[in-house]
Amino acid sequence: MSLIVQKYGGTSVGSTERIKAVAERVIQARKRGNDLVVVVSAMAGETNRLFKLAHELSDAPNPRETDVLVATGEQVSAALLAIRLEALGYPTVSFLAHQLKIATDSNHGRAHIRSVESERVRQALGEGRIAVVAGYQGVDPAGDITTLGRGASDLTAVALAAALGADVCEIYTDVEGVYTADPNIVPGAKKLDRISYDEMLEMAGLGAKVLQIRSVELAQRYNVPLVVRSSFSDAEGTWVGQGDRSMEDILVSGVTLDQNQSKITIAGVEDRPGLAAKIFGPIAAAGIVVDMIIQNASADGRTDMTFTVARDDLRRAIELVKRVAGEIGAQGVRHEDPVAKVSIVGLGMRTHAGVAATMFRVLADERINIEMIATSEIKVSVVVNAKYGELAMRALHDAFLGGASNVVPEMV
Repeated sequence: MSLIVQKYGGTSVGSTERIKAVAERVIQARKRGNDLVVVVSAMAGETNRLFKLAHELSDAPNPRETDVLVATGEQVSAALLAIRLEALGYPTVSFLAHQLKIATDSNHGRAHIRSVESERVRQALGEGRIAVVAGYQGVDPAGDITTLGRGASDLTAVALAAALGADVCEIYTDVEGVYTADPNIVPGAKKLDRISYDEMLEMAGLGAKVLQIRSVELAQRYNVPLVVRSSFSDAEGTWVGQGDRSMEDILVSGVTLDQNQSKITIAGVEDRPGLAAKIFGPIAAAGIVVDMIIQNASADGRTDMTFTVARDDLRRAIELVKRVAGEIGAQGVRHEDPVAKVSIVGLGMRTHAGVAATMFRVLADERINIEMIATSEIKVSVVVNAKYGELAMRALHDAFLGGASNVVPEMV
């Protein structure tokens, strides 16, 4: 008997008919002798609807009350699935975060999990029940409801899998696995049979929407085997786990596109120690994640500093930066919204030279100007004008993943 944690996304539970289909899939796993913990998201569109209601009543809804509101979406899904499984003769119990409990900090809307108490779930499993858990939510030290960030039902599932020592965590969504690129943009994108934690981390952080990045980080930390599957088919899916030598033989595993980025430039910053900390300290304190940063070479004792943030954070970031710019005597602040970040990712890049040069040549051939560049061992990212994002993604996919050239030559 295996212990399986399954997670079903919003499209998978988007209607009562879809919930019935999920119940059948859960039952099939149960009939194979497995213990089941099932994590569910809110029904498709429900979280957006609840946020919209809050913003109809306030331009800046109180974060604590907003969490109370939007957490109800997952509560509905969990109850409905439990009702269906019970109706089919399978003993089931649903849990909200405070009933387990899933303890978090008090950062409403973006809370981080501190611990998971698994005793009640273990008890339910020991009684022969299926446990259904509301994803996306937690409870802070004061006993208040928190939410973990958009798409964080994945994180709930991985956290439970880690706490329970599950044999596998199955992430069910509306695609059949992890693809080499978004198939809606690149028709020739291919489904990957497997991908390493490191590659998946980079792809999730660079715009791939299949898995939430914090869930991959947690899976890697606790070595939780992940598989991404479709709840609409029986395809095998994509396994996410530790990398091995054979995976390094593939030069590029995927191309990603993030169109949810904005670029901010602080012009004429005095080039002296400590000013970068003064600029980015308040931004970090506000919970705004800065992605790429470039500082130009100093001229006449001053430099320009450019960085990117998520579009949703642009307004708050601009307000903070303008205030800091005035305090440090910078010459001005400007921004570009939106911009596109296009990236290539692959373990094989660790040991193969010339990948970045090829990427730049491909973009030059398409007459796409590069505005910013960032690299790591297994990725190269560039920021380009938003209108060229999809073209850049298709061109890079054709160049790196369109044929046998993607295999790294054997080292001698």
